[in-house]
Amino acid sequence: MVKLNSEMKNAFSKMRIFPLATASKDGVPNVIPIGFCKLQDDDETVWIADNFFLKTLDNLRENPRVALYVWGPETQGCFQIKGPIEIKTSGEDYEKMYKMVKSMGDRFPAKSLVVMKITEVYECVSGPDAGKKLL
Repeated sequence: MVKLNSEMKNAFSKMRIFPLATASKDGVPNVIPIGFCKLQDDDETVWIADNFFLKTLDNLRENPRVALYVWGPETQGCFQIKGPIEIKTSGEDYEKMYKMVKSMGDRFPAKSLVVMKITEVYECVSGPDAGKKLL
């Protein structure tokens, strides 16, 4: 696994909405906005709450890999995170996520927890290093 460096962690913490990309087993892409996306203490794991997944959940079951994009005026740069996922609907991690999501309001169902292990990080700033593997 890959751990985000302090600059990346700082940028991640400033994000409010994360674009989450998935693809079906046939390669059909899907991108959705995610509001609950939390970097865990090990700096190599991301928790994503499934509140309203439809095509995304189908894609995750068929092809358990995702990409997240970290960018915004407050991040001073951008990067893409990729990695495999595991879907949890019970257990200690799921219960912890469920409580965190429910503390934000009852309108969020917190149906499942998507646990992403970071395996790759890429540069997204335009220029000669665009697409370069950072970690």
